[in-house]
Amino acid sequence: MPSDLEQLSAARAEIGSVLLGKDRQIQQAMCCLLAGGHLLVEDLPGVGKTTLSQAFAAVTGLAYRRVQFTSDMLPSDILGVSVFDRNSNAFHFHPGPVFTQFLLVDEINRASPKTQSALLEAMAEGRVTTEGETRSLPKPFFVIATQNPWFQSGTFPLPESQLDRFLMRISLGYPDERSERQLLEGGDPREMLTTLPSCLDDAQIQRLQELVKQVEVRSSVVSYIQRLITFSRQDAEIAFGLSTRAGLALLQCAKAWALLEGRDYLLPDDVQAVLEPVAAHRLQPAADSNADGAELVAKMLAQVSVLA
Repeated sequence: MPSDLEQLSAARAEIGSVLLGKDRQIQQAMCCLLAGGHLLVEDLPGVGKTTLSQAFAAVTGLAYRRVQFTSDMLPSDILGVSVFDRNSNAFHFHPGPVFTQFLLVDEINRASPKTQSALLEAMAEGRVTTEGETRSLPKPFFVIATQNPWFQSGTFPLPESQLDRFLMRISLGYPDERSERQLLEGGDPREMLTTLPSCLDDAQIQRLQELVKQVEVRSSVVSYIQRLITFSRQDAEIAFGLSTRAGLALLQCAKAWALLEGRDYLLPDDVQAVLEPVAAHRLQPAADSNADGAELVAKMLAQVSVLA
């Protein structure tokens, strides 16, 4: 019988058969799942954000729900609502789509901040409080949210507290010429999604998440992470540096990346591989800086020494 790691490799290959030329982004998304976090995919419409999410849902075998965010959505559309039943003369709670294992939130920044905030407790604590009662969500619980660039019409920028709930933020970008040619000649990727096999299940994913926790971390790598955090807090181009929670997120993602690379120990290379998707959306440029998050991360990598 194939091991969990072999099944994980098979799942990555199946996703790559649909989302062509995006192996690194697929590994980043898988890293986020194994690290126990949630993923934000930001890009232009039509480059494969939803395809990535649907392919993940197919190969992981998790219970899957999809919600299309719009400007008129209410928090109850996500969390659920109690409805009065005349026969029993009582209110009964009808769970919303958040009560699933794998939730795809399409165009999260098209909903109002009030509706966006409905996901905060669910993403941070794996539970939902409605009408005075707290209800636990299934495990594992994984959110992939897509959003369009802020400059497109009809968007509500995510506040910093909401962005921080996403362990990683990635961008797919346009496909390379060869991959786009294959897509143009190969037909609709949505039809291919229906043929993807389920390679994993919820028990396997939870075992893999436990393996991530067991990845060995040497003190020298922890010191490197601390130097990166300290640099972000002291650099004049960065208004607000990385928090301790961001440092923990960086460590957890680096451990997941090491496992995906076939190792049970952490290297500085793993930290560098995940720094941008973990840190870029958490860094706030100073008022007099023209740099964006990715450029600030590049500066951190260039100026912070791996060795003390």
